[in-house]
Amino acid sequence: MKSLRLKILLLGLSLVCFWGCNKTDDGSYTTPITLYEKVGGSWSLKSLKMVDEFAKANEIKPDEQNLESFFNYQDFKLLLNLDQTMNPTSYKVEGNVPPLFEPSGYWELSSPFQPTTANAVRIKLYSDASKSKLTQELRLTSIPGSTSDMQVQLVRSSEGTAYLSYIFNLTATN
Repeated sequence: MKSLRLKILLLGLSLVCFWGCNKTDDGSYTTPITLYEKVGGSWSLKSLKMVDEFAKANEIKPDEQNLESFFNYQDFKLLLNLDQTMNPTSYKVEGNVPPLFEPSGYWELSSPFQPTTANAVRIKLYSDASKSKLTQELRLTSIPGSTSDMQVQLVRSSEGTAYLSYIFNLTATN
């Protein structure tokens, strides 16, 4: 009986030493992947749709029209530039197209990570490098992931009521 207790005690101590002496290796710190890595780069237009929000809300047809074949929009390219640390810098619209928003400036996202709420991330466009003069916001409605496509929406509103929106379906060219 005494030797059984001694064996159990020795077994218990060896197990404590076995699990207690192992040092957990969590690896080294790496910066998290942000949406900037997915959104930044060169984007070309797949399709552009104009939606009459008033007609859509009141079920009046037609409420939308494809614009990619009009006004040279097939030449539309959006460059969202990043620096070496994956932070946003400038943006530029290329192509001989009528401007729906400022053709160049600076940009940032409303959140660098995917939100846990139903709110869409917004691409904020600025006219100055200090990002103090907001010129426009684009709603990021589809984030690239398993596909290299992205969808952004530009909403025109008056007194807080949307009356017209443009939906850009873009594909990565980089």
